[in-house]
Amino acid sequence: MKSFTIGQVAERSGVGIETVRFYEREGLIPKPNRSSSGYRLFDDETIARLQFIRRAKELGFTLNEIKELLSLRLNATTSCADIKSRAEAKITNIDEKIRTLRRMKTALKKLTSQCNSQGSVNECSILDALDSK
Repeated sequence: MKSFTIGQVAERSGVGIETVRFYEREGLIPKPNRSSSGYRLFDDETIARLQFIRRAKELGFTLNEIKELLSLRLNATTSCADIKSRAEAKITNIDEKIRTLRRMKTALKKLTSQCNSQGSVNECSILDALDSK
């Protein structure tokens, strides 16, 4: 079995060294073996897990959700339908975030369209709107 240093693991998995350390502390990757001089020594499986975590994050999964996916993967009673259900819940969550972002954009467009860009900061209609209740 080949061993990799933290720098090699970070490079091969596409994450930073501090991210590897953080995921180790959070229990997302197993504690590595140590060399006689104390260096962390990781294996190929850790690289694969870090790549999985990175891709899941790119799809919007939180670290807690990723922990659940990783634990479900190890559970023999988990079905593909269980994973699909989690992915569908994430889609619903993303759709809600998109609706929220659209509302925010509409509100900001309204505020900026009402601003004449004249006067001092004390006369700023955008800041006035944020101050009002």
